[in-house]
Amino acid sequence: MTPKERSSLLSIRSFRHMFGAYALASFGDWFDALAIQVLVAYRWGVDPVLLALIPVTMALPAVLLGSFSGTVADRVRKARLMMVCDLITVVLTLCILAAPNMAWLLPLLALRAACGVFHVPTQQALTRQVVPPALLFQATSFNGLVNQSSKVAGPLLGAMTLTALSPQACIILNAGARLLSAILLLPLRALPVSLHTEEPLQRTDSGRGRAWDAFLQNWREGWIYLFQVKKVLYTMVFGFVGLTALLMIDYQFPTLLRAIDSANESLIGWLVSAIGAGAVAVIVVLNRLNRIGYGWGLGGGYVLIGTGIALLGLCPPGSGVLLLLGLGALIGIGNGMYMVTQNYILQKETSEQMIGRVFGIQNTIVRLVMLAAPLIGGVLIKLIQAGAAFMLIGAVTALIGLAGIAFRSAIWGASAPSLKPSRNPATAAGKGTRKAL
Repeated sequence: MTPKERSSLLSIRSFRHMFGAYALASFGDWFDALAIQVLVAYRWGVDPVLLALIPVTMALPAVLLGSFSGTVADRVRKARLMMVCDLITVVLTLCILAAPNMAWLLPLLALRAACGVFHVPTQQALTRQVVPPALLFQATSFNGLVNQSSKVAGPLLGAMTLTALSPQACIILNAGARLLSAILLLPLRALPVSLHTEEPLQRTDSGRGRAWDAFLQNWREGWIYLFQVKKVLYTMVFGFVGLTALLMIDYQFPTLLRAIDSANESLIGWLVSAIGAGAVAVIVVLNRLNRIGYGWGLGGGYVLIGTGIALLGLCPPGSGVLLLLGLGALIGIGNGMYMVTQNYILQKETSEQMIGRVFGIQNTIVRLVMLAAPLIGGVLIKLIQAGAAFMLIGAVTALIGLAGIAFRSAIWGASAPSLKPSRNPATAAGKGTRKAL
């Protein structure tokens, strides 16, 4: 990204406010996630199956509401919806402080996750609304850099906070970050529902019955649109297969690290930071290259993620911290490749009026996988131990990535298009599409 492009993007006042709010929310979430994992795995000493209930519980609201949340995001003022989600998250985060055990923690996490179900597609839809097509890849990369940078700074600061204070302090910091996020969104509350008026999102049908019919029509349009935009559909299917393997161990890193070094509670923070650092590095490189083959971005990302996970499973008790951090960086490089490629596809190849619905459907798919995969992973770890489970799942993930590379021409085409989007807006549903991934 050239300095001129960077300054052009940051000159958009609406993007600056949205970007700041997203950054605060991302950093706060990593403080919180680290604290909850330490609290549950180290302080409460729960077994892997109970630990796996956390992502399952957090996934359930998205399965039930995910595709509908995207429809809501496309029909309302997006900044206002994000503000409401932030404020409710603040209240629920403070309630988590008083949770004495898993029976209290899980319902609170589920309620808070429901806010995130609406927040994610709304943030993506708002990005598409305030950023012109020529700067869309830069905006997507900026969001990715924030997300991955938060994995570096968030866990590092969280680990320091855990050492000096307690998990409860990290949870309070997350609540504060979310409150500041809502404040930053205040100037955007008057933005219209959409910059375009020709789409059915602007309907003014009177009566609750007609409003509900219009809502359901918009929801159906989202699913129809997805199946018409083939490369977006293929990307989601590929992600579904890979995530099924990855999410089996995604929340089990504390279990593995506890076996490697049971006395070091902050080790999970250092590992997550290394993953974030690897992702940040590869995102910076992608911005400079401005070109990547779709199959290499998605399939190659899974190969690196799977290789890192498998090698982590081979680490014996007492393994050096530098080795663990190196493997974490490898996982992060793969994660950055996959994340930027996938999100750019969904942003570029979806019309502005459909962004919320497409990302809502994607969120539903991810959370649907999370209902079963973490529990299967928890049971697998109890049966064959954490190290063996990580080796097996890492190998499967890498093989999925290799399949994506091998069949990239059949799935996404052989070309390696520029990561700079066209100046023409994406076509609407039913009117054809351009290249997606």
